[in-house]
Amino acid sequence: MKKTIFIVALFVGVSALAQEKVVVEKPHWKKGGSIILLGNQSSFLNWVAGGNNSVSATLGLNYNFNYAKDDITWDNKIIIQYGLSNTEGIGKRKTDDLFEYNSLLGKKASKYWYYSFFINLRSQFSDGFDYKKTPVIKTSSFFSPGYLTFGPGFLWKKSDNFKINLSPLTSKFTFVSNDFAGKYGTSPGKTSNYELGFYGSLYHKTNLMENVSMENILNVYSNYLKKPQNIDISHQLNIVMQINKYLTTNLSFHTIIDDDASKRVQFKEIFGLGINYIF
Repeated sequence: MKKTIFIVALFVGVSALAQEKVVVEKPHWKKGGSIILLGNQSSFLNWVAGGNNSVSATLGLNYNFNYAKDDITWDNKIIIQYGLSNTEGIGKRKTDDLFEYNSLLGKKASKYWYYSFFINLRSQFSDGFDYKKTPVIKTSSFFSPGYLTFGPGFLWKKSDNFKINLSPLTSKFTFVSNDFAGKYGTSPGKTSNYELGFYGSLYHKTNLMENVSMENILNVYSNYLKKPQNIDISHQLNIVMQINKYLTTNLSFHTIIDDDASKRVQFKEIFGLGINYIF
């Protein structure tokens, strides 16, 4: 819990200090991103229809640091999301939790094509629970599960905002703590699992109209060693509507299909008015 409070306080502090847009560029490096705080609050007093007082907040970081020189390109992206809610009669609950790092190195082969090597690291910060069960069941924790995926491949890159990477020989490691041994694709009693398969990723960001941007992040994976027909899919869609220099309306969808994590399709949607700091 102390880790959670520290993470939230850190993001809030950075957001509060943000005063203006800053662009950071060095020779061959292009760096930039955004920090956003989305909030929601409901309050009821003598309200006949009923309702519980509640407050919730989601903090997010989306940061890119890309390198390009001659025939070498190296793109890096960090995505962090963390959300909490506090509802009267229910208490505090986590509403969002994600840490993801993507690194993609390429050496030019032709106009838009590159030989590539990628790394993807994905996990979460704090414990997750299934509140539908009685008693409540802990379903995950810090780096449990954690996913490390990497491999060589071929990159088609038109720009920093439009690229596709294909990796036919991808290694994927899944890690869990002792509490979750045998889950998330690991064998009974084991805390890790290795897979070899095909990985494909697409990144596309565009402006739908003035002050409205749309970002798509798509990853697919097929395990050659076990049930290759069961393709894992992760798709993030982020729409940002800039109201003014500091305020935005954000709409985010995240869909995951992964039989090792859940037999059902996982879906998350977040919508809210936020304070957005672009740097």
